[in-house]
Amino acid sequence: MRIDLHTHSTASDGTDTPAELVRNAAAAGLDVVALTDHDTTRGHAEAAAAVPEGLTLVTGAELSCRIEGVSLHMLAYLFDPDEPELLRERELVRDDRVPRARAMVAKLRELGVPVTWEQVARIAGDGSVGRPHIASALVDLGVVETVSDAFTREWLADGGRVFVPRHELDPFEAIRLVKAAGGVTVFAHPLAVKRGEVVPEEAIARLAAAGLDGIEADHMDHDAATRARLHGLAADLGLLATGSSDYHGSRKTCRLGEYTTDPEIYGEITRRATGAFPVPGAGGSRP
Repeated sequence: MRIDLHTHSTASDGTDTPAELVRNAAAAGLDVVALTDHDTTRGHAEAAAAVPEGLTLVTGAELSCRIEGVSLHMLAYLFDPDEPELLRERELVRDDRVPRARAMVAKLRELGVPVTWEQVARIAGDGSVGRPHIASALVDLGVVETVSDAFTREWLADGGRVFVPRHELDPFEAIRLVKAAGGVTVFAHPLAVKRGEVVPEEAIARLAAAGLDGIEADHMDHDAATRARLHGLAADLGLLATGSSDYHGSRKTCRLGEYTTDPEIYGEITRRATGAFPVPGAGGSRP
């Protein structure tokens, strides 16, 4: 089985619609794909209706969190999307996205970059606007060569010249809320140093003690040594170690299935989840 547990659609900052994403996942030879848009479940219904036969959809979200001043992303799988406490927190995070993005555009203009809010909003479309949309605008303007190049301290990275903080969940509270909604939590790309400051390992240990289920060890932003280190850390802390592409369509260079999760780990995730169930393909046809 080929299992990719971290992808994004146009419901947040990907370039594939949810339906296109599941069709592309099937075409890429995946057996299981998780849709984990940022702080939203808006793409789940469309994706579920289009899942081709032979592919299974795992519903989820990537929650924006912060601990001791350091940003972190928490992948949440198979939770009840209507659980009121978690829904309220996701809405608070989403509602803060537009004023934050507008403030970053204003900072860029102060630095002489001719980006406009209309340009960023057009790139975001119906998705939850975020830094990748601003990064795409910088690419279009020739300010940076790639979206990844915009995530530096010169531009959009945490602590960067145009970074603006926003509402983010406390990760311990995120774990509590996801578990209360019947879901499973995995710390996304925990040692992606190219993105900025990372959470220290002792904090990961505290998250594990608080009920964190796993860490995303195999990811494009982790080199071979870091992946080995994270697999060792997962073993030491009794955490599940996952692998995923973090696919964003054409917005990033990663490919669907570039990194995958062991079937036994996937089986344990589904065993622990009680808020929702994986969706077997029936609504669409394989390409």
